[in-house]
Amino acid sequence: MPKTQTPARGYTASKDQLLARLARIEGQIRGIEGMVQDDRYCIDILTQISAATKALQAVAVELMGDHLSSCVTEAIEAGGPGAQKKIAEATDAIARLVRS
Repeated sequence: MPKTQTPARGYTASKDQLLARLARIEGQIRGIEGMVQDDRYCIDILTQISAATKALQAVAVELMGDHLSSCVTEAIEAGGPGAQKKIAEATDAIARLVRS
């Protein structure tokens, strides 16, 4: 069976950098888990949770920018109902980010 090719995503050019950032965040989360296991001071744990949250938010903002500059831009250039669907999808994603 031939392998189907995955379409390029907006983050494709920076995928390695994105994966490295996510690996660092994963390490932060493991560190937080270790802090809890070691009965560390609550405020120290909360500080690390805040740092991990900010790191995830930065990744989300970068992904949103990539999505807007690629997928949404392409849909707008193509026109039609697909453009409005992509704009609505991006708007919903931004609303979720703002609420988090």
